[in-house]
Amino acid sequence: MLRSSRSKSLGSDPIVIEAEPFLARRSPTAQAWRMHKAVFLVLLSLPGTLVAQSIQTGRWDVTSTAVDLVIPGAPAFPVRMMKGKSKSERKCISSELASTGVAVLLAPDPKAQCHIDAQQIAGGRYSQALTCPQKQGPPIRITRTGTYDASGFAGRLDMSGQTPKGAIHMTLDQKAAHAAGRC
Repeated sequence: MLRSSRSKSLGSDPIVIEAEPFLARRSPTAQAWRMHKAVFLVLLSLPGTLVAQSIQTGRWDVTSTAVDLVIPGAPAFPVRMMKGKSKSERKCISSELASTGVAVLLAPDPKAQCHIDAQQIAGGRYSQALTCPQKQGPPIRITRTGTYDASGFAGRLDMSGQTPKGAIHMTLDQKAAHAAGRC
């Protein structure tokens, strides 16, 4: 059961989400529940990030295109070949999540276990600062900036960090577009 509560005063009071673990761990429904719960917790724990402008429900594609890559220890030729290549992530947006606006499209994949350090979504512009753990070494730092509207977002992601083989840096152009009415 999902319950939310908000104090009656106006302002940026936090919304509290309480969930009862009622689904089996590996079922598709349970996986969707965990994803939605994680997105809700991220979105609702950051004051000022909820956007009144809804987006369409259904499948969204978030496409990342490599602009610049510095990967220590990787052969130069494959790294050069990766520049300009794109990869898409599909997100299924329910009507509940669509009402939160573009923030749901900017939420990191829960499997990555990234922490949103700062986020601002207002007036058609967004910015985010995240830290993501690595198996070895200090966390990776990510910044994202760009523009958004009801049809999606477009912006740039800069990632930097330290690996056992040296400093890593990646720059990606990102865009999100509605792909289908159903997932």
